[in-house]
Amino acid sequence: MKIGLFCLTEHFGGSVQESIMEQLRLVELADELGFDEAWFGEHHFNGFSVIPDPALMIGYAAARTGCIRLGTAGFLAPFYHPVRLAESISVLDNISDGRINAGFAKGGFAPDNKHFSRDPDNLRNAMFEITEAVDELLHTKSSSYNGAFASFENVNLQPKPFQKRIPFFVATFANPDTIRFAARHGYGLLMSQGASINECIEAQKLYRSIADVDPEIVLMRVFCVADTYDEAYTIARPSVDHFVKSMRAASAQIPPPIYDQDKYDAILAEREAFFDGEKFFDNAILGTTEQCIATIKTIQKELTNVHLILKPSSADSGQNRLMLCEFNVKIRPHI
Repeated sequence: MKIGLFCLTEHFGGSVQESIMEQLRLVELADELGFDEAWFGEHHFNGFSVIPDPALMIGYAAARTGCIRLGTAGFLAPFYHPVRLAESISVLDNISDGRINAGFAKGGFAPDNKHFSRDPDNLRNAMFEITEAVDELLHTKSSSYNGAFASFENVNLQPKPFQKRIPFFVATFANPDTIRFAARHGYGLLMSQGASINECIEAQKLYRSIADVDPEIVLMRVFCVADTYDEAYTIARPSVDHFVKSMRAASAQIPPPIYDQDKYDAILAEREAFFDGEKFFDNAILGTTEQCIATIKTIQKELTNVHLILKPSSADSGQNRLMLCEFNVKIRPHI
């Protein structure tokens, strides 16, 4: 089992610049602790998850770390030209000495579609084509592609990646079409914080039925460890609820809420139906060290090629750092 860090660059208040730098410092800590991977999301027009350019974040992290692999979870493929995206990935792979994992997602928030002029009904097919085209550009000498959303002829990408083959992953909420696409191409799966273990098992079965091998599954999970389950839940609840509310706000093109630790119950009362925050908790690595270990062992039992990607879920950056250290000392040796 690979262990990683999920980076959403959450801004709870104060300086946005400090929120960005604190996320990058957390990646440096994960590298020092021997974590295998760090994965960066991509969100636009969002005052809470301030990470519109994961490539730049990865470029900085590559210069500040030595061993940890760096991935995107994922590039919002429909909003990129495949040649420019392939060039960016290749440069990142070279400056990181071959530590890049390339993840792709379809996106779908209303402001993204509006400002990038994309039809929401075509996002999944656009993701498929852009991902295929980027793969072709990175891994063949001279590339041509003719599709509805990507088209180019005789492109000789320079520079070529440092790795012979960059690992590719596609994001899915257990959508069968996306799983079939990934299986046909040998790509791994990026599964969200809310994906249940049963949904992951079914995705694994479908993938295996097509590819005759189990997929690599990058499994994002809310993570909070404390002396009791109730204490861990209390720490994580405001952070998760604020994330859910902010994602809904971004989707609905309304201003994000202002974070207030003392008034997060009001966030609960205003929840809408865009994300199911309860599923985040139902599937979280949450509680005492013993409870966290038991949950992880269940995942290990059911999924064969899993990357466990932790999202430390406190609104306090110092507490997130302490939880990563505690994971490394008290939980990781037992899994």
